[in-house]
Amino acid sequence: MPVHTYKLTEGKRVMTALKTRRAQDHAQVAIDHEKCNLCGLCVEVCKGNPLYIENERVMVDQNRLFGCVGCGQCTAICPQNCISVTGRTLKPEDFYPIPKKGERAGYEQLSALLAARRSIRNFKKEEVSDEHINKILEAASTAPMGLPPSEVEVFILKGFARVNEFASDAVDYFLGIKWMFSSPMLLLYRPFIGKEAYDLFKSFMQPLPNVFNEARRKGQDWLLYDAPLAIYFYSSPTSDPADPLIPATYAMLAAESLGLGTCMIGSIGPFLKYKNKLTRKYGIPPRHNTGVFLIIGHPRYKYQRAVKRSFARVTYWE
Repeated sequence: MPVHTYKLTEGKRVMTALKTRRAQDHAQVAIDHEKCNLCGLCVEVCKGNPLYIENERVMVDQNRLFGCVGCGQCTAICPQNCISVTGRTLKPEDFYPIPKKGERAGYEQLSALLAARRSIRNFKKEEVSDEHINKILEAASTAPMGLPPSEVEVFILKGFARVNEFASDAVDYFLGIKWMFSSPMLLLYRPFIGKEAYDLFKSFMQPLPNVFNEARRKGQDWLLYDAPLAIYFYSSPTSDPADPLIPATYAMLAAESLGLGTCMIGSIGPFLKYKNKLTRKYGIPPRHNTGVFLIIGHPRYKYQRAVKRSFARVTYWE
């Protein structure tokens, strides 16, 4: 069957594509018009706005609004399977059927998984298998993103030795910069950071380097908790600041479903944004959005009860 591939709008200036670190051009759209029944769903879900219907035919104009950003919504929703999108890292094999309803977790199953999850900081002396790591990453890669393609990058410390090495290096780094959180320095910062941030730095950040170091002297890791696996999710400065947190959450839940325990560690990310001995040694690109570490391992203990949490405030505007 003939498939019409739309690239650039003939005779018109093509709008510049939304550029990211991973994509410089528009994605390309191919439509099999013989299979298309003009249901219009692709046009409805296309928020980049290159799709429209004219003369009983779905058309593509990359000069409309943002052009094709490669979100894949049109391909994902088409009941006739007559649209394909390539480019901006997308390939035809990246699209696959959504699992049937009976194969998906319902609310009760999901709620049970969420209730069972605890932040785990005590792990067995057992490595996390490559199979489990791959499953966790595969689940995390399905997380929603801001502007496609995903700008999230993943740094993995695999095995007890690597995690402990990084944790020890991080403690040394924190000891080297602890003067930044000394009482005289915090007094200088206070007019600029406000009382709440000042109190947090004073009560939490100031004692941390010495706390971590004292634990290390006792053979304990209070930074990454002697985990066998640590994954750092971070993203480029042009991405949404929330982008790394969403796949980290997906990874956390995937690990829970595999019988593993996890804990998010947010205290390291702010210090990995800039060029320093940590980022140089471990090859983490500086100047990125602050990310989050997820430590993963086999829980040493079994929890018996869930904990009910609450929001600080819920407001309805009706």
